[in-house]
Amino acid sequence: MRIHPRVLHISPASFGVGGVYGGAERYSFELARAMARVTPTTLVTFGDQPHSSRTSEGLNVSVLGPAWSVRGQQFNPIHHGIIRAIADADVVHCHQPAILANNVAVMLSRVAGRRVFASDLGGGGWHLGAYFKSYPQWFHGHLHISEYSRSLSGHVNDPTARVIYGGIDTDRFAPDPLIPKEPRVVFVGRLMPHKGVNDLIEALPDGMALEVIGRAYNDRFYADLQTLAQRKRVTFRHDCDDADIVRAYRRATCVVLPSVYKDCYGHESQVPELLGQTALEGMACGTPALVTNVASLPEVVVDGVTGFVVPPNDPVALRAKLEWLRDHATEATRMGSSARQRVLDRFTWPSVVRKCLAAYTQSADGGK
Repeated sequence: MRIHPRVLHISPASFGVGGVYGGAERYSFELARAMARVTPTTLVTFGDQPHSSRTSEGLNVSVLGPAWSVRGQQFNPIHHGIIRAIADADVVHCHQPAILANNVAVMLSRVAGRRVFASDLGGGGWHLGAYFKSYPQWFHGHLHISEYSRSLSGHVNDPTARVIYGGIDTDRFAPDPLIPKEPRVVFVGRLMPHKGVNDLIEALPDGMALEVIGRAYNDRFYADLQTLAQRKRVTFRHDCDDADIVRAYRRATCVVLPSVYKDCYGHESQVPELLGQTALEGMACGTPALVTNVASLPEVVVDGVTGFVVPPNDPVALRAKLEWLRDHATEATRMGSSARQRVLDRFTWPSVVRKCLAAYTQSADGGK
């Protein structure tokens, strides 16, 4: 493999306006953007209309469209343009291996002699790989975004699987001492039942406002959230850009990610959070994070140091910590500083890129 491999990242949806405001979408975009600084990189996603662009870092972004939704599943798109994209790459990195497009990508990559890797970001849909027990072995390696992800996948003892974690653009997501903290809570993410936003609204104490940033992907849940929010200081914002999100993090008392295994409708999710990207974004802005003891979130937040970890499905516990943060401004500021330092120490994109490139190279030199 060449010293500077041409890397192709494949993600079901783009991040931001015209795409999805979600942690998984931001993860694949930011990793590809950071990787473009050191090696030729392309990010392929899918949408209703074709579109191409190039970032200031040199990342080529290609939206293939109009994409076909496999079995009507919104986050399981496919388009024939993926064939050409793979032909122009040396390494293919599939985000969300459990979708049909990435089934096709791994098979084409194998036939074409490309190195192909998978990162599970918590999504999926109907795909051919589900019918083959050997499907995980079709990839040259699995690059997990948390220890929880690696354990859940049964890859703890797999030498081709490693934990790369996730990163934050710490220049963009950074504190601003000129912006005062407000008695305000912020949630950023998709409005889906497993995100537990209903518990957060119920927990919101007097004297605090809640800013919910994210698009609704479940009409019933969104309607129920609006009902819960009546007579409370809750604002729903659906079309925020990066600058809006950063401003929200900077002025908030805390960022909250109240995810649950069992949602308010009784449905269970095994993988509600594989990393907790939005919690890390808020922490990078010098804001404490309040998360539930679910999946990977305890890997992100050090309880009592960079924020708090509380039980899931427990609005009373959430409210108690929100009130503490509201009433202990000095200690909350100290937590925010520790939160940013934890991001700088463990969750930066240059670190993730180095781990990815090492995996690509190791696989080429001696992998399967």
